[in-house]
Amino acid sequence: MAASSLSFIDGSVLNVALPAIRDATQASAAEVGWVVNAYNLPLAALILLGGALGDHYGRRLWLVIGTSLFGAASLLCALTSDPTALLAGRALQGIGAALLLPNSLALLNGAYSGEARGRAVGIWAAAGAIAAAIAPLIGGWLVDHAGWPSIFYINVPIVALAVMVALTRVAESSERSKARLDFSGAALATLGLGAATYGLTLWSSDRAFSVTAGVALAIGAALMVAFVLVEKRLGDRAMIPLDLFANRCFSSLNLTTFLLYGAFGGVMLLVPYVLIEGGGYSPIQGGLALLPLSILIGLGSPIMGKLAERIGPRLPLTIGPGIVAAGMILAIRIGQDQSFWSHVFPAVTLMALGMAILVAPLTASVLGSVEEQQTGMASGFNSALSRTGGLIAVALLGAVLADSGQAIFGPFRVALIVMAVVAALGGIAAWIGLAAQKPKKT
Repeated sequence: MAASSLSFIDGSVLNVALPAIRDATQASAAEVGWVVNAYNLPLAALILLGGALGDHYGRRLWLVIGTSLFGAASLLCALTSDPTALLAGRALQGIGAALLLPNSLALLNGAYSGEARGRAVGIWAAAGAIAAAIAPLIGGWLVDHAGWPSIFYINVPIVALAVMVALTRVAESSERSKARLDFSGAALATLGLGAATYGLTLWSSDRAFSVTAGVALAIGAALMVAFVLVEKRLGDRAMIPLDLFANRCFSSLNLTTFLLYGAFGGVMLLVPYVLIEGGGYSPIQGGLALLPLSILIGLGSPIMGKLAERIGPRLPLTIGPGIVAAGMILAIRIGQDQSFWSHVFPAVTLMALGMAILVAPLTASVLGSVEEQQTGMASGFNSALSRTGGLIAVALLGAVLADSGQAIFGPFRVALIVMAVVAALGGIAAWIGLAAQKPKKT
């Protein structure tokens, strides 16, 4: 839990620190986007490989390696004021997170069985939710009182605790038969997503489609085609066996994940950034603005998980994205010098309600759409795809990040409309996909 909480803390605390980081490092709009995406890219592309390395060589070993790398990278981020070095540190943090996250959950699964396993995973998930909830508040206070490097220093004692407990209290485990060491696929996915993200970031931040952006996008597309061909050749040994996508339900639900988490991740970056940069909020006020999200999702997800078991997931997975989209449209009212309670709180609460409705049914439906022996792979791929959605969304937000003050609200509202449409399309994809779902044979 200590190790995996690093990723949850880092993901939420950075959003309230971005304006301060931009001012201190004189970063461009593209570089601000890369402060987020230099972390998201390796995490999205390598999380499946991180799990496979743990399966093959030892989950505790790779948990410790990933956690230690995350700690060293956090120190690099804290000690530099150079944008290039900061991006390098963020990329190393992303690699560390890709190694530690899948192995933290795999160690829990291996240490418990039956009802005890369910309770352990529930505590693990709750710890992540609590960390994500309090991180923006702590991060906002730290940025106000100790400066933005302090948000990276706070990772160091957590890293030390996680490594110490892992080495002294956790038994090693592995399962070589499950390992899919697809290094070529991981490399192609990383390079392909990286090139595409670079092209989209350049296009968005410059607000013009340049030759460089076009070349980067073409290279990214070619590398992703090569990735698909390599996965097809490897068959069952691939990082992502392509025969999974013959399952219409699985494909549609993963499209829902990509669209919904892409739109939602983009809004979660923009709301605190715009409130601080254009709305006159302090970093801690920007962090408080997101508090309803963690509370409602944390309280509502278990309830909706039980309800979906009775009524089925199709309705929640259609209504939930629609409510999220409505919250994004309501957020268009956010402007300069406006009350939090009348303009920000209703929109954030509506988005939180929609996510609380859909999070548990979406996860359960993805796992329920495949055979039992494929659930680990399906879960890992779905997690990677949710982060890829956020990666692409952030790459397209350069047009908003390029502005400040009153000027930021125009592109912010355009982005909200686009992301609301994308979120609603995610609900449509789930409705269509779940129409094809058949009960499993017992």
